[in-house]
Amino acid sequence: MEWYSILPPIIAIVVVFWRKEVILALILAIFSAEALLAYRGDGEFIFHGVIGSIERVIEIASSSGNTRILIFSMLIGALLAYIRNSGGVTATVEMLINKGVAKSKRQVGFLTMFTGIVVFIESNLSVLASGILSRGLYDKFKMSRARLAYVIDSTSAPVCILILLNGWGAFVLGLLSNYELEESPVSILWGTIPFNFYAIIALLIVLYTIVTDRVHGPMREAEREMQHNNDASLPIPASKARFMLVPLGTMIFGMIGFMLWTGDGDIAAGSGSKSVLYATVLACMVAYFLLISAKKYTHKELVDEGFKGMGEILPLVTIVLFSLTLGGSLKELGTGIFVANLVGDYLPLSLIVPVLFLAGGIMSFTTGTSWGTFAILIPIGVPLIQTLGLPPSLVLAAILGGGVFGDHCSPISDTTAVSSIASGCDLLTHVRTQMPYALFGGALAFIGYFIASLIML
Repeated sequence: MEWYSILPPIIAIVVVFWRKEVILALILAIFSAEALLAYRGDGEFIFHGVIGSIERVIEIASSSGNTRILIFSMLIGALLAYIRNSGGVTATVEMLINKGVAKSKRQVGFLTMFTGIVVFIESNLSVLASGILSRGLYDKFKMSRARLAYVIDSTSAPVCILILLNGWGAFVLGLLSNYELEESPVSILWGTIPFNFYAIIALLIVLYTIVTDRVHGPMREAEREMQHNNDASLPIPASKARFMLVPLGTMIFGMIGFMLWTGDGDIAAGSGSKSVLYATVLACMVAYFLLISAKKYTHKELVDEGFKGMGEILPLVTIVLFSLTLGGSLKELGTGIFVANLVGDYLPLSLIVPVLFLAGGIMSFTTGTSWGTFAILIPIGVPLIQTLGLPPSLVLAAILGGGVFGDHCSPISDTTAVSSIASGCDLLTHVRTQMPYALFGGALAFIGYFIASLIML
């Protein structure tokens, strides 16, 4: 693949940090990718770059899986509006504090992390459940939304990639089943757990933050701003905690039920995009009927509240759409394959696994997708296992950990956008405050893979 395939993500990242405008950065990156595709095809690259960008958005939006993600993101706005404006969030916060479940910053942090760990079925659901539950608590104890976004983002994906009884596990098993290996794909996959250094380190750093109540770097600035914000109290009077807890529980248990249903009884084979959409629709319906039956709102008022909630979240949904579009353009351009080839054929044996982790991080960071990273790097890593005798679980763990690491750092990742939606944190603030933690964890993981390679090879 040509070297210029790396230019679009570089343009996106530079514009994001220079202009602080994510949507503009994504538009420019999509256009540059489509212009390069037109240039490669000997077309008039400016005209075809514009037309290609429009058609790429339509192509991405016409995908059933992507459409489900976009609709689910919009509906989350309506659900958040229902549970917030009904007074359910305020009531839940008061109830948890009165019952002693969340009477300190440390307890609130543990509650958030525990929720993210328990809901390991799907990363987006994990983020949403813990984010929605903890928003009001973080405001009550004057902890920043940036801290909440970091805790839920750095808990959900690491837990999902460690437990693997979810869509990620089924996806990776499907990729591994194409190869003849001495061990079964299932045993290789379970063997990655102790070697997934980044995921383990990320969870330990979150735990450190909760136990010590210490934050560092840009996160500390966000916390100081929150401490000096005298308008952090919850403005909506408390009503009934069930207005929040019942829809939230419906979404969580509905997700599990729909995963079982779409997977014909096998939760790992279920469709994450279908299940999270169906569960969110069901939660919105439950919230609607709860509020109607309590005579808190009329039908027209609830419709208006729902659309207002969707309107609040529309900019982030647009970012999700453009992130998915950029991923499609970069796939066509071959950016991921180019980055993967940087691993090279002449590395010392002890550096292959660490560099696979690094390549996975760079690929996920520049393309905004860990799924795409797995799809490209596993077919590169497995032949290395077969020809060089590398430990299968160590190689696979490096690839999986690299994908999650890059996703945590990337401002163009749809997962990052969903974490911002769930926490109510500005997207760029979330990226800026989480990145030092992710980079520190990534550096430790890289060293860990180097040491493991020296010992095991």
